[in-house]
Amino acid sequence: MTIALDLAYVAPTSLEDALGQLADGDATTVLLAGGTDVIARLRDDAIQPTRLVDIKRIPGLSSVEIRKGSLHVGCLVTFSDLLASDLVQDRFPGLEEMARLVASVGIRNRATVVGNICSAVPSCDAGPVLLTHDAVIHTTSPAGERAIPIDRWFVGPRRTAIEDGEIVTHLTVPVPRNHHGAAYARLSRTRGEDLAQASVAVLLEPGHRYRVAFGAVAASALRARRIEALIAGSRVDAELVDRAVDLVHDEVAPITDVRATAHYRLRMCEVMLRRALTAATGRAAGDGPRYDVALI
Repeated sequence: MTIALDLAYVAPTSLEDALGQLADGDATTVLLAGGTDVIARLRDDAIQPTRLVDIKRIPGLSSVEIRKGSLHVGCLVTFSDLLASDLVQDRFPGLEEMARLVASVGIRNRATVVGNICSAVPSCDAGPVLLTHDAVIHTTSPAGERAIPIDRWFVGPRRTAIEDGEIVTHLTVPVPRNHHGAAYARLSRTRGEDLAQASVAVLLEPGHRYRVAFGAVAASALRARRIEALIAGSRVDAELVDRAVDLVHDEVAPITDVRATAHYRLRMCEVMLRRALTAATGRAAGDGPRYDVALI
């Protein structure tokens, strides 16, 4: 792989220095954390920055811990870090299930969770799961800090609510109530690593509080509000699942591309929603499939 750019590389050791690099109007700057998206886009000439700012040496951005009732995930935390966290395994099994399905071991070792949602590709794996968890994205800039609810984060393909001069430092995920159930179903090729062709995330908390989100079937990951309204407060049985599945075509707008047709994506969303709702309900009751058993 050759990247033929006149590109300056800097590796700041403080957040202040990194923000200063972004504020320098004499350069077109791109941040580098995991690099799995940035390097591919550099290779393909999709971006042509004049400066690459590697933030991996900045301390304090790699933590996975509970702070004030929420899971704190630093912007340098990789998907492998999530999988290795006892805290995530014990209290956020839906995040663990999602992380295990991302690409390959090599990619998971490099790709960051924050970078995944900053890339904002419609097929990003973290997006649907974090939407069901009502995650919050935290940014900082010389003007101060912002907390952006994830349902306002995605504004289009590869477009987010981040502003010029901001760096995402971490995201927070409220700790789910006890005895919750989650599920993430991801459609991809049978063999080989691939982006999701379609995905469905479900979170069930006590009181029959359901959240449902889809990925790779619209301009960005999205919450399924009609489906949530239908099943809210109800015990999900086979009849209600059928009614929820009937609403899928009102929630998603898949396209046809080289990886799948729109029709196939739509029909598989129906299959995955059925399986994810059933799995999340069973897991909340303590008798569903294990989180390490793929739903698709």
